[in-house]
Amino acid sequence: MPTHLITGAGSGIGAAVARRLLERGDDLVLLARDAGRAKEFADRYPGARTLVGDLGNPDRLSWAFGQQAMPERIDTLLHIAGVVELGTVGELTPKSWHFQLNANLIAPAEITRLLIPQLRAAQGHVLFVNSGAGLNAHAGWSAYAASKHGLKALADSLRHEEHGNGVRVTSVYPGRTASPMQAKVHQQEGKEYDAERWIDPESVATTILMAIDLPRDAEVNDLTVRPGR
Repeated sequence: MPTHLITGAGSGIGAAVARRLLERGDDLVLLARDAGRAKEFADRYPGARTLVGDLGNPDRLSWAFGQQAMPERIDTLLHIAGVVELGTVGELTPKSWHFQLNANLIAPAEITRLLIPQLRAAQGHVLFVNSGAGLNAHAGWSAYAASKHGLKALADSLRHEEHGNGVRVTSVYPGRTASPMQAKVHQQEGKEYDAERWIDPESVATTILMAIDLPRDAEVNDLTVRPGR
């Protein structure tokens, strides 16, 4: 069965994808930020393996992975984890910029670098869950949008670099999706959160599975998903 390494399996889109892949019998490797989170994942997703690494500290990922047994084969690398902290350019501190750039851009780049050999060996697939903010930036979203615009650039460059090695690369750009992150965004915006107004994570999971299950004669490069109501 194919092996998928997933970041962000704790909630929202990542949890929906992890559950769907596990239910159909695929092998999962779930990235957890610490040992406690890894135990939660092991209990929640029976049979899945865990890998510990903190996306907030990408400089340490190489060391962390070097202390653990790494999968020999990776068919899909699913970058789904993300963080958000709103604020105007006049308000955001370097700490907030680093927080979002580290988790949303630099860590995915570093994880991909570290796993390139396994992806090439499997002629695998790297999928980045981006955001509508990765295509258009609005007031109050500068740091988050910058991290996601950078993620698009990472995906586009990786696609050109690895095409000859048989590695496929997809970016998915969901609109607002009902999740704990969206609840946090509404809290920062000072707005009431109504999950029914936004995309169900299961719908985004369906589009992700479609992209990674596509036969080898085709490749989805960019996929935009918007709320339908």
